[in-house]
Amino acid sequence: MEYITLFFSALLDLSNAMAPYILFGLIFAGFLHELVPDSIVKDHLGHDSIVSVIKSTIFGIPLPVCSCGVIPLAAGIKKSGASNGSTLSFLISTPITGVDSILATYGMFGWAFTIYRVVTSMIISIIAGILTNLYAKEQEVEEKPKAAFSMAAPTTAPNAAMGFSAVATPKQEEESCSEGSCCSGTCEEQKGNLLTRAFSYAFGTLLKDIASPLLVGLLLGALITVAVPENLSEILVKYNWLSYIIVIAIAVPMYVCATASLPIAAGLMLAGVSPGAAFVFLSAGPATNTVTIGVVKKMLGTTTLYIYLGTIIVGSIVFGLGLDYLFRDVSISELVHMNENFGIIAWTSTFVLWSFVLYYMIKPYFVKETPSCCAS
Repeated sequence: MEYITLFFSALLDLSNAMAPYILFGLIFAGFLHELVPDSIVKDHLGHDSIVSVIKSTIFGIPLPVCSCGVIPLAAGIKKSGASNGSTLSFLISTPITGVDSILATYGMFGWAFTIYRVVTSMIISIIAGILTNLYAKEQEVEEKPKAAFSMAAPTTAPNAAMGFSAVATPKQEEESCSEGSCCSGTCEEQKGNLLTRAFSYAFGTLLKDIASPLLVGLLLGALITVAVPENLSEILVKYNWLSYIIVIAIAVPMYVCATASLPIAAGLMLAGVSPGAAFVFLSAGPATNTVTIGVVKKMLGTTTLYIYLGTIIVGSIVFGLGLDYLFRDVSISELVHMNENFGIIAWTSTFVLWSFVLYYMIKPYFVKETPSCCAS
């Protein structure tokens, strides 16, 4: 009974710390989605150059696109003539960050950690893109995709949150969803004024896309906080290199979005894992998963796949070690902002966030959605 009480206490603390920033980030992402057309992104990524790689990385940083949504968007960018390097850098930078994730990172870890996360994700993305343009730009892909990918609706299981199906013809592709998200919105979402469309995308599409992994992330974060044995934490603290290996082995194949990875990282740190090892999870987790690995191999080739995985793994570990060095004199309690005296805004935000998350979790069992212009 004591462990159950500690679990729900940790779950509430994580929720109160993150919910206000997640909700604000979702609203910001909704307006960004409505005000920045996807065509602007595609128009600047068609050159096989370092400048194009840097542009693709910068474009990807603020976009409200999750790990699943980046696949169709990257496929569209590639089909429009973007280089392999630009496509790969976009694939890496976009899911690691995003306005909702940036704000939630600030709320959980502070501005120094947030800036470090954004800057290092840019560096990893740019290096991967440049290496791809140097060593894989001429590579023949074994089987070029003859159609764009469109995302199936997320299911309640985090690992099943990604699915893709071939769009048979260009005409069908034009009639499908915008490529900027897992499913950028239904026909109804395209109606109404700017405010209505922005909130519809933020809470009707984007939050729905991340509801399942966010729920899993919060539950795992709370579970890690209370369930990791003290002796395991001591081992990971004593042998820091071991924690890096364990985290990499978990993060690379796992599907987790940037925002949902934050409570897990906080739980790891509160359990005694070093900030650098937790950072490895925040970097490698959102950027890689088994589905994206398969898509990269098919769309960009085997050499690009090796560059993709190698750059993320090596870059995450190097920057994780750098973070441990920078924060060597900072205690975990000072780095993870878990204030127990939460105000009315935090509690209200937690209530709103959990209401939406639970609604999207139980909705498939009671409501059968009618197909619309999107494949949802």
